[in-house]
Amino acid sequence: MNIVPQSAQQNYEGVWGARIGFGAKPALLVIDFMKAYTTPGAPLFAEGVVEAVVHSRTLLETARELKVPIVHTRILYQASGCIDGGVWVRKSPVMTALVPGNPLAEFCEGVEPRANEVVVTKQYASAFFGTSLAATLHAQGIDTVVLAGCSTSGCVRASAVDAVQHGFRTIVVRECVGDRHPGPHDANLFDIDAKYGDVVGLSEAMKNLADSSPTAGSIVS
Repeated sequence: MNIVPQSAQQNYEGVWGARIGFGAKPALLVIDFMKAYTTPGAPLFAEGVVEAVVHSRTLLETARELKVPIVHTRILYQASGCIDGGVWVRKSPVMTALVPGNPLAEFCEGVEPRANEVVVTKQYASAFFGTSLAATLHAQGIDTVVLAGCSTSGCVRASAVDAVQHGFRTIVVRECVGDRHPGPHDANLFDIDAKYGDVVGLSEAMKNLADSSPTAGSIVS
C-alpha cells in the first residue's frame, strides 16, 4: 500500500479546524508582556515578542476606544526562593527573574495596564490556573477571550487551552503573540487554530471587536 505524503494542512483538513468565531461579549486578555521578553541580552529575550508588543499597542487602543474589557497578566513570584513557582521554576529556572523589584518583571512600554484594567498575577503558564480570572470574566458575562501576549508556545498556548475548557470562545491574534523562535511559534498557532480556538489577523480581530458589543463596559479593579 502506497501512502501519499501529506502536508499538515492536508492531513488536518476536514478533521480539525472548525471555526468558533466571536460571541456577543468579548474581552481582551494581554498575557505577560514583561520586559524580560523584550530586553536584549536578557535570558528570556524573544525578538518575536518585541514585534508582538508593537502590534498589540494598536489592538489595545482599539479595545479601549470600544470599551472592550481588558485584563493583563503577569508572572510574579513573591515567596523566598520562588517556591510559589513549584516544580515549574525547577524545570525553568530562568523564570526566577520575575520577582518584585526586578526591572525585567515590569510591563513593556506602550502596553502597560491602565488604572481601570484588571491585572492578574500568576505563577504558572496559564492565566486561568490558580487565579480568579475565569470567575471574573463569567461574572461580567464575557463569552469570548481575545488573546495577545507571550510566549506563543508557553503562556499563550496554556491560556488558550484553559480558556476553551472554561467555556470561552478563544481567539488568538496572530500578529500580537510572539516567541523566541519561529518554529515553536508557528507550530503552536497551527495547533491552537486546529483544536482550541481561532487564530486571526489583527485587522480581522479589530473588525470583530467593533462588530461585537461596543458597549460592554470595562472591568474595573
